[in-house]
Amino acid sequence: MQGNFVWYELLTTDIEAAKAFYGAVAGWEAEVTGAAGFDYILFKVPGFDMGVAGMIQLTQEMLDRKVPPNWSGYIAVEDIDAKARAFTAEGGSVIVEPQNIPNIGRFAVLADPQGAVVCLFKPNPMDGSMPPAPPAGSPGTFSWSELYAGDGDSAFAFYSKMFGWEKDMAVDMGAMGTYQCFAVDGRSTGGIMTKMPHMPMPFWNYYINVEAIDAAAERIKAAGGQVVNGPIEVPGGSWIINCLDPQGAMVSLTAPKR
Repeated sequence: MQGNFVWYELLTTDIEAAKAFYGAVAGWEAEVTGAAGFDYILFKVPGFDMGVAGMIQLTQEMLDRKVPPNWSGYIAVEDIDAKARAFTAEGGSVIVEPQNIPNIGRFAVLADPQGAVVCLFKPNPMDGSMPPAPPAGSPGTFSWSELYAGDGDSAFAFYSKMFGWEKDMAVDMGAMGTYQCFAVDGRSTGGIMTKMPHMPMPFWNYYINVEAIDAAAERIKAAGGQVVNGPIEVPGGSWIINCLDPQGAMVSLTAPKR
């Protein structure tokens, strides 16, 4: 688990609208839970008790800091506090100091040296068995994490040092540079590239599995979102689209077929 993205969370300005959108697009069911000490929305794949993502309302303090609607990814680490110190020692920064979520675990929100935001998480030890989770790769689960960095090479070096990520396949994208895939424990799980000039700042982007990309693109549009890139066939034969949800959060979809 260490070094892997283990949780995904949407910060949004409209909880009800986001429930409807992601229900239509990803097939998720939304459940309100107070497990984190406040109303927290858990997204689930129908038929499974284990959530695949969460959602919270952007607070006024976040809005005052001009935090936009966005998806965040949480990387599992053994020592949240030590890793936060390592981030700052390498030029990163702490946005939310390490703290406990009652009965859940410990987390922190950090920015890498180029400004991309990522979260850390260490769950509390679990008593008993975990609820059933949807199989990896099935529709409604996340499968790929992608960083648009200020500089892809130095970003890869930083994350490799922080989490032990290893280089996997590298894709030459011509004028856009190299797309460097990374592996955790031998499993390819994401990619890092230098961001395109029109992107205002470095950020992480996350991919949800769907059955077929064309039908998913139509669901995005019908539910009030935008397809901003794609469909594109990527190495390995999968198809992707990059999208904005109705509140402006970027989210991407991947499928094994058109």
